[in-house]
Amino acid sequence: MAELQEPELGQVISINKRAKQFGALDLGSNSFHLVIAKENHGRIQILDRHKETVRLAEGLTKNKKINKAAEDRALACLMRFSERLQALNTDDVRAVGTSAFRRASNSKGFLKRAEKILGKPIEIVSGHEEARLIYLGVCSNYEHGESPSLVVDIGGGSTEIILGEKLTPTTLDSLNIGCITLSQKFFPKGRATKKGMDRAINQALAEIEPVKHEFLKHSWNRCLGASGTVNTAFAVASCLMANPIIDLEALNKIAAKLIYASSNNGNSLEGVPEDRQAVFPGGLAILIALFRALNIDKMEVSEGALREGLLQDMVGRSYDRDTRELTVSNLADRYRIDRTQSEQVRDTVMTFLSQVAITWELTETTHKNLLSWSSALHEIGMDISHAGYQKHGGYLIENLVMPGFSKSDQSDLARIVRNHRRKFTQDDFGKRKNSKLLKMTILLRLAALLHRGRNHEPIPHIQVEARKKEISLSFSKQWLEGHPLTLLDLENETNYLKSEGVELVVKTH
Repeated sequence: MAELQEPELGQVISINKRAKQFGALDLGSNSFHLVIAKENHGRIQILDRHKETVRLAEGLTKNKKINKAAEDRALACLMRFSERLQALNTDDVRAVGTSAFRRASNSKGFLKRAEKILGKPIEIVSGHEEARLIYLGVCSNYEHGESPSLVVDIGGGSTEIILGEKLTPTTLDSLNIGCITLSQKFFPKGRATKKGMDRAINQALAEIEPVKHEFLKHSWNRCLGASGTVNTAFAVASCLMANPIIDLEALNKIAAKLIYASSNNGNSLEGVPEDRQAVFPGGLAILIALFRALNIDKMEVSEGALREGLLQDMVGRSYDRDTRELTVSNLADRYRIDRTQSEQVRDTVMTFLSQVAITWELTETTHKNLLSWSSALHEIGMDISHAGYQKHGGYLIENLVMPGFSKSDQSDLARIVRNHRRKFTQDDFGKRKNSKLLKMTILLRLAALLHRGRNHEPIPHIQVEARKKEISLSFSKQWLEGHPLTLLDLENETNYLKSEGVELVVKTH
């Protein structure tokens, strides 16, 4: 595979930065993919690839639980993948789960077992975040002269459609249809019939209908298709014609050949790998529906996909081009947050964190990041109303589209913001009252309290000490006596923290 072009985000990459390895795990609804790559002078060089067909979506029961057979296949695959990841640093590995994980009602238990095998956290990404990563992985492998581009990725449980300029997606959506879900419904055991194909195409058209107008408002110069269905369609086209192309005429011809092969004693169609025979009919129906609904002329096959997007994202983070930072900054502008205030709160939070990180076990990069982002956005709800603004802020963060954020990080961020003042929201921290999320929330609460006066004057150094269920602040006696409202707020905060099983001790010197 050719080297991937790095994101053009306006920063110069140092060619002296030491190259290191990254690992990207794409835990899809049909297949699990592992890609190992080396960052070389700001570019990505693929070193190794592994793929296994797991069909997690196929193992979802009627009540949306991953059955034991699918779970066993997935865990066995991850056990094999884990060998290749052992040499990599945790911060240089990202594993993401997509549609099947979003739909599964028992994914938490599976994730706990999977993370124990990998020794790395697994992120569940939203459909929009999956689409963003796919677009980045697909378009980073192309020159940008033919922008804008339309990108399509048909997965096992969802289909992503993205329109963008260069490496920036402008319109994106995730549809709740995939090659597994449609194949299970309309093509039992992979057998294709004319009636089944027509019904599957109509089902896909119905799913596309609500979003197609948003894409048809724009034009594009190039359409790129990623992942298994598109690659298989091109392989079949190569067997059927001298100059293979993916257009509507070719897809209709493939559908006719597939139906004929299925009716002829269930023979497989030339060009369809064995591991895709059961799911290709559903994927083909979605592809035909996309061509019809979006008036696609032809489609090029892309080598890049979500895992390459993950690699691009990780390299960007290593060069201080973290998409999450840009998202937070954009939200601060959009909701007119007082940046001077939020920056002062952040500085105080980081000072507190440096003093209690070891005692409270908040030493990971993610802890620092969550506190930084929550400091930047803790007043986002004020744009709605000052009354209960922390609740408005929590709701906004929970429900906004936030590029770069996993669903779990977005949820954690929302809980911190929602609980950064006044009474704690019941059950936001579960039964473990000494959880790390609660501890991070306490640090933000104290920092926000100390800057409540909004006079933007620096506060003196405050010594902070922490034990398992206690935090103490040591102030200058003279300063505290000169700030009686702050002292009153601290007294009230003592009662708030007590409700969560934490004692706040205020000392003077």
